[in-house]
Amino acid sequence: METIILFAPLVGALICGFGWRFIGEKPGQVLTTGLVFLAALLSWVLFLGFDGETRQITLLRWISSGSLETEWAIRMDRMTAIMLVVVNSVSALVHLYSFGYMAHDDNWGHHEHYRARFFAYLSFFTFAMLMLVTSDNLVQMFFGWEGVGVASYLLIGFYYKKASANAAAIKAFVVNRVGDFGFALGIFALYYLTDSVRFDDIFAAAPQLAQTQLHFLWTDWNAANLIGVLLFIGAMGKSAQLFLHTWLPDAMEGPTPVSALIHAATMVTAGVFLVSRMSPLFEYAPEAKMMIVYIGGFTAFFAATVGLVQNDIKRVIAYSTCSQLGFMFVAAGVGVYSVAMFHLFTHAFFKAMLFLGAGSVIHATHHEQDMRNYGGLRKKIPLTFAAMMIGTLAITGVGIPLTHIGFAGFISKDAVIESAYAGGPTIIFWMLVVGAAMTSFYSWRLMFMTFYGESRAHGHGHGHGHGHGHDDHAHEPHESPKIMLIPLGVLALGAVFSGMVWYNSFFGSDESVRAWFGMPVAEAHGAATTAAASHGAAPAAAGHDGAVVPGQGALFFHPDNHVLHAAHEVPKWVKVSPFIAMLLGFGLAYQMYIRRPDWPAKLAAEHRPLYEFLLNKWYFDEIYDAIFVRPAKWLGAFFWKRGDGNVIDGSINGIAMGIVPWLTRLAGRAQSGYVFHYAFAMVLGIVVLVTWMTLAAGH
Repeated sequence: METIILFAPLVGALICGFGWRFIGEKPGQVLTTGLVFLAALLSWVLFLGFDGETRQITLLRWISSGSLETEWAIRMDRMTAIMLVVVNSVSALVHLYSFGYMAHDDNWGHHEHYRARFFAYLSFFTFAMLMLVTSDNLVQMFFGWEGVGVASYLLIGFYYKKASANAAAIKAFVVNRVGDFGFALGIFALYYLTDSVRFDDIFAAAPQLAQTQLHFLWTDWNAANLIGVLLFIGAMGKSAQLFLHTWLPDAMEGPTPVSALIHAATMVTAGVFLVSRMSPLFEYAPEAKMMIVYIGGFTAFFAATVGLVQNDIKRVIAYSTCSQLGFMFVAAGVGVYSVAMFHLFTHAFFKAMLFLGAGSVIHATHHEQDMRNYGGLRKKIPLTFAAMMIGTLAITGVGIPLTHIGFAGFISKDAVIESAYAGGPTIIFWMLVVGAAMTSFYSWRLMFMTFYGESRAHGHGHGHGHGHGHDDHAHEPHESPKIMLIPLGVLALGAVFSGMVWYNSFFGSDESVRAWFGMPVAEAHGAATTAAASHGAAPAAAGHDGAVVPGQGALFFHPDNHVLHAAHEVPKWVKVSPFIAMLLGFGLAYQMYIRRPDWPAKLAAEHRPLYEFLLNKWYFDEIYDAIFVRPAKWLGAFFWKRGDGNVIDGSINGIAMGIVPWLTRLAGRAQSGYVFHYAFAMVLGIVVLVTWMTLAAGH
């Protein structure tokens, strides 16, 4: 079953990508969609029936070189089961949705095959993501990691005739390479110290790594912390964390189904998955964990501030994704990896639904993406409105305080914030609460600007779009076809119920979480370590007496890691704070966009510098342009004009242009055709040889 889940999308991608000329474009689309639905169905069967025991399924020997033995194997545990459900479910619904979304896309004139290419790319991305989440060693994970990078490049730049799409694809590729370089260094360091890239070997060696010093760059570092930081740099690139986040909003240049698949539910969560998968290592790397907490907290805050003022509907949701990923990393950084996975799980449903709902709005308004040109759409596209409303209720965190009853985002986000209070710095807790308030504000702002008030459409909404191809009928917004609405309905179920159904599994008692993730419950009471990992001391190398065995189960909690238990004991005001933050955001958005629509323009005018600062995304792009892009271009131009132009073309080529013709003319004159000239040359040659031999003999 696991093998079918892994390879079904690849088979679909190959047949549709290379064989569409033989089987036809429409059959290719149906085939890829059917195979991904098969994988999704089997993933749910596996997930619901999984017993929690970790097992390896070896497919083939892959790399064998010296001590490096790498198999292509599926690591089947609870983490894998969760990710299989997330990846395949969202991918299957995105495939189905794309039938309707791409049907009227006439951006390519008469080149029909672009749809086959699109579906092949989607399925290839799905396979690469499955490779990543099922990996049993770091080389296989890196293969999948780079595979999703290639697939995202192809999908973001899908409209390759648009300069902005090409630029966005290259930007995503280059920024991700920065993070990937850190990830690769982390893998090299692990292989250097443990002589293995297999997870089980690395996890078993984690206590020893905490007591090992590694010389890197200019000084000695604690090996566990250094490797943890390097791996997290890889996660920062893929999951668009602060400093390596600039590619994510630009990636909205791809078709909307791509935004939902890659930039909401799957690829951007790969970093969270990596940190959680490597929990046995991070539990022995307190400084690396603290870095994760701070970067995650600041990302959640930064992205939420920028989301407040964006006007492109997809960019608002993109910054929302960036912010929510920050929440997940905070949970992982304080050591409650199950809560990070909980928010990843619920977020996949409601964020994919928001993106697909936004696509439905864009489709309805003839590819208009500026929310300032919407308004009053709830009566014209009621089903899309209902889906977007459920997604908004989920992301803003609507539920009954102090209970486990509410939308998915309410339950998982509360779990993150309670964990942050229990195990992280106070400033990070407050950043997340303020971030939750801003999330509520910009989410309701999106709803009010899009679906309420009077229509603000400017004649024929051309927007940023790709021509719709049916300009002759009235430009009245129209509901999307059923094939686009069915995925929204399915995702709505996840957005409403996933938090309540799986609350105990991810964030229940210590025993229930450990049992679900296959961790030995005895670990909780183990006393084999002497120092608390949370205070930076290196834990004792344990594992020989069975008290601490990193790697048993899908996750690992150090015996001194009691944050999960402490999160349930936080004061009531902490538990209620995200709900109050949600109400404040909602109230402010209602006041500014329903009751007093003139306020936003006045506020923007009165606080112009702040508004420009947020609108320009804290000027990260401009700073990077000044520090990295322009110097790199200047250096390239310098080598081209001064090096290639002046030195090579001017000097070397100049000399060559003088000497070579002169030698050519000389050689030409020697070929005169007269016998006495050739005889004279032979005599000269003999004289030179005799002279040289005489002088050599004299020495």
